[in-house]
Amino acid sequence: MWILVIALAAIVLILSLKIHLMRRSAREIGQEFRDRLETETNTLIDIASRDRCMRRLAESINEQLRVLRSERHRFQQGDRELKEAVTNISHDLRTPMTAICGYLDLLETEETSEEVSRYLAVIRERSEVLKQMMDEFFCYAVATTPSYGMQYEEVVLNHALEECLSDFYALIRDRSIVPDVRMPEQKVIRHLDRKAVSRIFENIISNAIKYSDGDLAVTLTDEGETVFANHATGLDEVQVGRLFDRFYTVRDASHSTGLGLSIAKALTEQMGGSIGAEYRAGQIQIKVKFSKGEIS
Repeated sequence: MWILVIALAAIVLILSLKIHLMRRSAREIGQEFRDRLETETNTLIDIASRDRCMRRLAESINEQLRVLRSERHRFQQGDRELKEAVTNISHDLRTPMTAICGYLDLLETEETSEEVSRYLAVIRERSEVLKQMMDEFFCYAVATTPSYGMQYEEVVLNHALEECLSDFYALIRDRSIVPDVRMPEQKVIRHLDRKAVSRIFENIISNAIKYSDGDLAVTLTDEGETVFANHATGLDEVQVGRLFDRFYTVRDASHSTGLGLSIAKALTEQMGGSIGAEYRAGQIQIKVKFSKGEIS
């Protein structure tokens, strides 16, 4: 009887030890897997356990990691090629576009009939739209390039926001919008790229004006968060959730590349900030935040 009890106890002990070792191996595999996903490395999962089942599991995961790494490299290569193509095409189109605008300037100084002047006005308007679209393509390709050179300096967010709102004064007035602007009296200073900050604010304000029902509220907090809010009954929660998607346009697609907010997102994240959009009760809010201590 005692021999049976001892045997059962030994079996239980062995099984408990094996379960413990398998749990440890499972945790090891899980940690190794997380590390491989979070870091750019060619190293595969290697565990200390000699258990055949756990080693087969590790090898199975390694096979999927190889496939994932291959797909990631292919995606990154394709993304780089797309950005290079967009940059090159935008650059190549600038030369003939500059010539077109130059000849338009000359034509507009000549005496022409009313009908010809109307045609020239249409050509001028379409040329400006095309020029803006090319600039957005070029800016997006540059902004999403890791090697994009940020020039960091102390930026007073209050002043940057005021300047951007002033630049849009004429457009805001034409839309009969009375903006509600709230800023703290003290300066909100962050270490950022001045041009990038201006581009972020400009793109967001432009988007807000485009879809506004007639209102615009801009709030800057002491914590460095800027909130742009306006009612936009023409949008819904799904559309707002896709505003930062590359090439996504809600309407007026013929006059937009769908890159404005994508550029804002890319520049914000490069400077360590955060950006997001919410849609509640017919109002869209775009929030941009730069915390203290963010540097290149």
